Amino acid sequence: MPRTVPDVEKSVVDVEKEEENAMGTAQADRRRWIALTIVMVASFMDLVDVTIVNIAIPSIREDTGASFSAVQWVTGGYALAFAIGLITGGRLGDIHGRKRLFLIGIGGFTVASALCGLATGPEMLIATRLLQGGTAALMVPQVLSIIHATFPAEERGKVFGLFGAVVGLGAVSGPLIGALLTEWDLFGLAWRPIFLINLPVGIAGLLLGRRFIDESKADQALKLDLVGVALASLGLLMLIYPLTHGREAGWPLWGHLSMAGSLPVFALFVAYEKVKTRRDGSPLVELALFRVKSFAAGICVQLAFGVAIGIYFLVWTLYLQMGLGWSALKAGATGIPFSIAVSVAAGLSVQKLVPRFGRKVLQTGALVMAVGVLVYLWEADRYGTAITAWQMVLPLVVMGLGMGLIVAPITDAVLAEVPREHAGSASGLINTVQQVGNALGLGLVSVAFFGAMDDVVAPEAAGAAFSGAFVHAMWWVAGVLFAVFLLMFALPKRRKAVGPVAGSTAEEREPVLA
Repeated sequence: MPRTVPDVEKSVVDVEKEEENAMGTAQADRRRWIALTIVMVASFMDLVDVTIVNIAIPSIREDTGASFSAVQWVTGGYALAFAIGLITGGRLGDIHGRKRLFLIGIGGFTVASALCGLATGPEMLIATRLLQGGTAALMVPQVLSIIHATFPAEERGKVFGLFGAVVGLGAVSGPLIGALLTEWDLFGLAWRPIFLINLPVGIAGLLLGRRFIDESKADQALKLDLVGVALASLGLLMLIYPLTHGREAGWPLWGHLSMAGSLPVFALFVAYEKVKTRRDGSPLVELALFRVKSFAAGICVQLAFGVAIGIYFLVWTLYLQMGLGWSALKAGATGIPFSIAVSVAAGLSVQKLVPRFGRKVLQTGALVMAVGVLVYLWEADRYGTAITAWQMVLPLVVMGLGMGLIVAPITDAVLAEVPREHAGSASGLINTVQQVGNALGLGLVSVAFFGAMDDVVAPEAAGAAFSGAFVHAMWWVAGVLFAVFLLMFALPKRRKAVGPVAGSTAEEREPVLA
């Protein structure tokens, strides 16, 4: 039968509605990918800022007269403030909104970066780096939380693969960016542009984030656990401060007592969190998360891996510039093969390798990276101060491939089973243990690197002294990476669908490694 006029009009209306729905879906899809780009750029900025400073250390020392201890504080102080504030930052995002805390964090990070660039001496630089680390602790936990809340479970593997690649690229491209900015000596500012470059990036992220990032909070009403914040901060400070300051102070008794005293403080923190959970369900750390094997094991892996990275990047920079006498640009360019290898392996690991081989990919990454360290160690010992950048390509590529196999899939493995309402707390924990490991590694540089050198080194003997200390420190890195390999046996072998975390109220079922 021929259609009547009302039928035709109805069909037109239906088509228009379908087109509007399709346009709305496309617009929403575009918004979330723009939001992903914004938070990834913020993560990249933070990661670059961690490593960009290392390459500028000689320039900072020359310009400000900073001692080696002050240099450790410029790098380690950021990691310390970052580590102390991360759990709190994640929980604040759960309570007050992840978008809001992200914008506050990126705004504060931008202001702190400007102050770092305007620092008049080592004391001001250390203070502003502490501020920078504290504001980064508000910004960074929201990144994984926003991803977790924005993308469905079936897409998170791909998204975390992209995130892992950005993490790897940001961590290893910092030295090259820092080298270029330092060598160019823009406007006669020497090392200062390594911080000032954050200003346009931060301002753009702040403006675009307000427009494209959707707000999300925990489903349940939560309160900030101030006692938990105080106990966690105190424990971390008691552990990390003596490691960073110990060598300069001659490893006094108070340092050993402080590190030993951090253990009962952490025990008290755990006991209080259990009480807090029973009382009002708003602890700083959701202890129920540790009942998940993938989360608990991944946290341990992140901690140990952070120690290895913390030692390596600072020691490597000191070795190239102060030991071998290379320029910042030559040192930064030497790391390019490492950066490329990390990015390539990170992309392959999540998309191709982990779905097929599971946990073995991460374990292979730890072993491959350890092999690269051993090759580097052998070359540094054999060639001494005569080693060339070309001879470093092989170990750097091998190390980069190993690191790429770890950094991309580990985040998905740790967060896959975490309920949405605890995404901020979980991502805060992941970043915290990573930064605690990094801060521990930076503190251990006093033992692993400077401990292998005399307190006073003659200029003509500096090359041999730094080369020997580098070899000594690389043995530490190799040992920690072997420990990472062993810890990975506790990670789940394969990906399968399971229910929510025991003890949580989440009803969603997501694919996880198991």
